[in-house]
Amino acid sequence: MEEDELEGVEELEAVLQLAPEVQLAIEQVFPSQDPLDRADFNAVEYINTLFPTEQSLANIDEVVNKIRLKIRRLDDNIRTVVRGQTNVGQDGRQALEEAQKAIQQLFGKIKDIKDKAEKSEQMVKEITRDIKQLDHAKRHLTTSITTLNHLHMLAGGVDSLEAMTRRRQYGEVANLLQGVVNVLEHFNKYMGISQIRQLSERVKAAQNELGQQILADFEEAFPSQGTKRPGGPSNVLRDACLVANVLDPRIKQEIIKKFIKQHLSEYLVLFQENQDVAWLDKIDRRYAWIKRQLMDYEEKYGRMFPQEWCMTERIAVEFCHVTRTELAKIMRTRAKEIEVKLLLFAIQRTTNFEGLMAKRFSGCTLADGTVKKAELPPPSTNPFLEDESGTETDETVIEKGDIDRPKKPKAPDNPFHGIISKCFEPHLYVYIESQDKNLGELIDRFVADFKAQGPPKPNVDEGGAVLPSCADLFVYYKKCMVQCSQLSTGEPMIALTTIFQKYLREYAWKILSGNLPKTTSSSGGLTITSLLKEKEGSEVAKFTVEELCLICSILSTAEYCLATTQQLEEKLKEKVDASLMERINLTGEMDTFSIVISNSIQLLVQDLDAACDPALTAMSKMQWQNVEHVGDQSPYVTSVILHIKQNVPIIRDNLASTRKYFTQFCIKFANSFIPKFINHLFKCKPISMVGAEQLLLDTHSLKMVLLDLPSIGSQVVRKAPASYTKIVVKGMTRAEMILKVVMAPHEPPVVFVDNYIKLLADCSTDTFQKILDMKGLKRSEQSSMLELFRQRLPAPPSGVENTSSMSLTAPTPEQESSRIRKLEKLIKKRL
Repeated sequence: MEEDELEGVEELEAVLQLAPEVQLAIEQVFPSQDPLDRADFNAVEYINTLFPTEQSLANIDEVVNKIRLKIRRLDDNIRTVVRGQTNVGQDGRQALEEAQKAIQQLFGKIKDIKDKAEKSEQMVKEITRDIKQLDHAKRHLTTSITTLNHLHMLAGGVDSLEAMTRRRQYGEVANLLQGVVNVLEHFNKYMGISQIRQLSERVKAAQNELGQQILADFEEAFPSQGTKRPGGPSNVLRDACLVANVLDPRIKQEIIKKFIKQHLSEYLVLFQENQDVAWLDKIDRRYAWIKRQLMDYEEKYGRMFPQEWCMTERIAVEFCHVTRTELAKIMRTRAKEIEVKLLLFAIQRTTNFEGLMAKRFSGCTLADGTVKKAELPPPSTNPFLEDESGTETDETVIEKGDIDRPKKPKAPDNPFHGIISKCFEPHLYVYIESQDKNLGELIDRFVADFKAQGPPKPNVDEGGAVLPSCADLFVYYKKCMVQCSQLSTGEPMIALTTIFQKYLREYAWKILSGNLPKTTSSSGGLTITSLLKEKEGSEVAKFTVEELCLICSILSTAEYCLATTQQLEEKLKEKVDASLMERINLTGEMDTFSIVISNSIQLLVQDLDAACDPALTAMSKMQWQNVEHVGDQSPYVTSVILHIKQNVPIIRDNLASTRKYFTQFCIKFANSFIPKFINHLFKCKPISMVGAEQLLLDTHSLKMVLLDLPSIGSQVVRKAPASYTKIVVKGMTRAEMILKVVMAPHEPPVVFVDNYIKLLADCSTDTFQKILDMKGLKRSEQSSMLELFRQRLPAPPSGVENTSSMSLTAPTPEQESSRIRKLEKLIKKRL
């Protein structure tokens, strides 16, 4: 019995396996949260949910009763539904039959409507058949009437055109001809008809006859040889120009060409090459002549030619072409007679005339037929940029203050620029050679003036004066550049740039470097090299206040020249053609001014450094082992401080306008003085404990003075630059560490060596040897110390062969001076 029930259940489960689509539809129609309604219902999980623990089995009877009640309700619902579906099949068949009958009736009605529509369409076609025929007939008739009308107009027009042409009735011909041409276009597709082709040929013949007849009329009125016919222009010619607008464009061009040629024939005779008036000194007469001719044309013939022909501009443009050709020819013949003033005079007058044409005409008749639209360039930061669109630009002056002056936009392009003045370009070498000579004389005058007037007077209130000759030089450069750019923006600008480069270098070497004070005294004749030698008690060759001011003035001038040369390069690139821009490079000249600046700073450093040498020499000669007590700072420190307070304020005040170079001076002095001070420290031997303490006190005093050096003697105290402070602290701290090592006891040796390595971080045996000498140790003690030092040294990094190369000592002043001399020789050789 149980097996039968199990088989029934399995069969029931198999029957109840629904497709996923059906199951989804059921869930959408009858949504339910009951686990029993889920498709993947699991009885075991459900029972475990009802009875999760053994204690929950206590109410199993209650759960079973609820389930039985639920089963009973489901049975009742199923029974009700089954009974309700008893008569559904019969009702469905009846409804299907009724639907089929309704569809049959609908098809019948649709067929009736279609039959009626076909009958109606046939009836409409019969009604409109005659109307369509009438429409086609009307359209063809209209086309025929229009074509016939055009043919009548064409035939009559051709007859009238031929008659009017014989009677020279150009006023009527102008309008009639345009109409005939327009009508003839409608018969292009009928050219296969002989009558139409004959009419077309008659029109072309009439056009040719009109062209030849009009040309003959103009030739008669304005013959190529001889003078113009007396009296004003006739109305016939004015109407003939209107006809020419309709004819072949070659007729119009021929009329214009002949009229302009006849109008300028007098000019070619008056200004022949063998005439005195044809030379450059009387070039104004050429432009005065064309101005009179244009006024005469406007008065006599202004109304004869149509306005759109722009005859006034065409005459002026042709005059320019002829003038350029004639001037080029005569200048080739008389090239040896061309002088700079004469050339500039001719170019100036010519460019003025070209500017006048730009104001009067639009340039629409030029070869390209277009006028360039004027565009304003972006604002430039170049100090040379000023209003250059007039004759006054040649007198414009550049001053130092121009750098901050607001810049004016560049004038719009002139479409007539170069239309005549281009002929002067092959002869601009005369101008370039003249500028070369003038600049040479200018540099010589600067040299003579400097020798005559002497160095500039000290003026610390202005922070160091720029030499006046510098401004004069760039004023002249400005004038030359503006003139040359008006003459040509091609190769002459490159040649002028080469001249600029030449005299920038000459100014740097002759005026700036050539006037730097020599490092000798007026009495002793000692050089810097001799001053670097230890000569106790010798006189120190120092620059006077005037010489210090001169060096600062030359430095300020070189700095101004450096900045202005860079701006000059930018302006030259703006003026020259774009294809030649890369050939303008003033980097070498800017490097030359940089060398002058470097040499000036080096002179200031050497002067102050040499002034401190006797004090350092005195320090190294003192008997430091005999010092018994520590007092105030030593006399040599006072001497060094005195020299610093004498020189630095003068240099700072004269370099107030170029603070960065004053900072460079301070840095270079620190880099020179501190290593020299340390070298003199090593010469102080032997040193007692008290002597080392005194030296340590002196070193600290010098360190404080050096840290305050940029603002020493100034009422306004400024914080020293971080780059300078770092150098002073590092160098003087090393000097203090050396003295602290000297003060340390050398027993036990291991502690002394380790302390040395820790304080100095110097692996050089030479430095260690100098420390031992300062302590006054015997040779036997030094040998054992050196051996111990080599043993205690850390292992050198890979690639290091000599431990002495790890020394942190800075180069000596002699080495630094040698390097500078080598660099100067290389630069001079290259230049």
